Amino acid sequence: MSVSSCLVVGNWKMHGTRAEATALVDGLAERLAASGPVAVRHAEIVLCPPHPLLVPVGQRVRETPFRLGGQDCSSAPPGPRTGEVAAAMLRDAGCGYVLLGHSERRTHQHESDAAVRAKVVAAQAVGLTPIVCVGESAAVRQGGQAVRHVTDQVLGSLPPSVDATATVVAYEPVWSIGTGDTPGVADIEAMHAALRDALVGTHGPGPWRVLYGGSVRARNAGAIAAGSGVDGLLVGGASLQPGEFWGICEAVSLTRTVPP
Repeated sequence: MSVSSCLVVGNWKMHGTRAEATALVDGLAERLAASGPVAVRHAEIVLCPPHPLLVPVGQRVRETPFRLGGQDCSSAPPGPRTGEVAAAMLRDAGCGYVLLGHSERRTHQHESDAAVRAKVVAAQAVGLTPIVCVGESAAVRQGGQAVRHVTDQVLGSLPPSVDATATVVAYEPVWSIGTGDTPGVADIEAMHAALRDALVGTHGPGPWRVLYGGSVRARNAGAIAAGSGVDGLLVGGASLQPGEFWGICEAVSLTRTVPP
């Protein structure tokens, strides 16, 4: 059998107290203990809690296969930047990954591709793997410009010197997030192929990892993750439910074992 791991990233967004975070991680750990690591042996699982919860969650997952990620970082080094978090601080807190350019930050904080690009440079300089998010609105898709918009966005969000082996791209159609409405698998495959072609054509062969995010649930995770060119999933609301998130991880792991 040939096997490749699949990345599953849980984005907790702006949710969670310390007690809720502990209960969530303990719920995942209980399911891991009950089903055994073999159930998710082909899934690399990353938890991205809000910044104040990074240390308690990091302490909780230390003896588990789960990994830690931040939800954003500053492009600047530590210094007089009140309210911001430096990439080096995330690394010191135990993070291996950081989400950058999520659609909610592009919308609410008006982050440009250039701003995201500067954060990618800062993240990779301290050894973090950036998960660079891109996606189109309903209006852009209905106007027939989805592929051009998303490929322009990803190329604008990555520096020329980007390290492909330490970079993840997450395609999240903005119109799908939290709606329960997801693109068809063929549409996801087509967008992932377009992204990979753009990345290879501009930055070289990689390897590039491209995730899908947008209304992911246990019921559709396996079908999406089995799609051609889908290297994992970015999970939002469902990552706050231990049973649902664990079901997603199990479903994804099953897709990584391919008969010879």
